Amino acid sequence: QVRLEESGGGFVQPGGSLKLSCAASGSLDDFEAMYWYRQAPGKQREHVAGLTRRGTIAYSDSAEGRFTISRDNGKNMLYLQMNNLRPEDTAVYFCHVLSGAGNYWGPGTQITVSS
Repeated sequence: QVRLEESGGGFVQPGGSLKLSCAASGSLDDFEAMYWYRQAPGKQREHVAGLTRRGTIAYSDSAEGRFTISRDNGKNMLYLQMNNLRPEDTAVYFCHVLSGAGNYWGPGTQITVSS
């Protein structure tokens, strides 16, 4: 069983930066893929960034060039560095892990981008 908890959300002005963290309570050594998703009010949850065990990294069109997903193997942590934030990035951000043991989601952290 793996429990995930996001942190690092908050309020930021357009053009600003935030770094999200996702802490896993258990080992992520057998992970298959890790993702960041987001859900804005009234919209469906959407993929933002993902990385696979093989090292493949992919971003949504809106995240490409502004966001960076990374992982700290030793600390069971997943990160999302977000730069040049826009009002349309406002959403609840979730981390999501696929592993041999299951499919896990964190409770999410709110990002609000506004002037």
